[in-house]
Amino acid sequence: MYAVIRTGGKQYRVSKDDVIEIERLEGKVGDKVKFDEVLLLGEDGKAPKIGAPTVSGASVVAEVVEQTRADKVTVIKFKRRKNYHRTKGHRQHHTVLKITSIAAKAAAKAKAKAAKAETEDKNEE
Repeated sequence: MYAVIRTGGKQYRVSKDDVIEIERLEGKVGDKVKFDEVLLLGEDGKAPKIGAPTVSGASVVAEVVEQTRADKVTVIKFKRRKNYHRTKGHRQHHTVLKITSIAAKAAAKAKAKAAKAETEDKNEE
């Protein structure tokens, strides 16, 4: 099973036991993080469930492995013949996560509940 989640303004395709590096999230090593913005759920050989905009009831749980920083990006400003040059460096903060579970059970329960309510409405008529 795999899922597409949205965090930090980006989308990531994840499956169980994947290790991903994302924009910094608050939390210490070993903390659990839950993502409720699941855009798509899929399994091999089956049609994926696409959310509008998210899949209701689906969630992805991950564990914080490490809080780290990316490689340095150097920014240089330079104007020729004016003796002007400035150098700045930037290192973006990242969180390394290990995906522990992908849950779609709540989505199935919500569908069953909606189907049950629909059949009750038809029976009342």
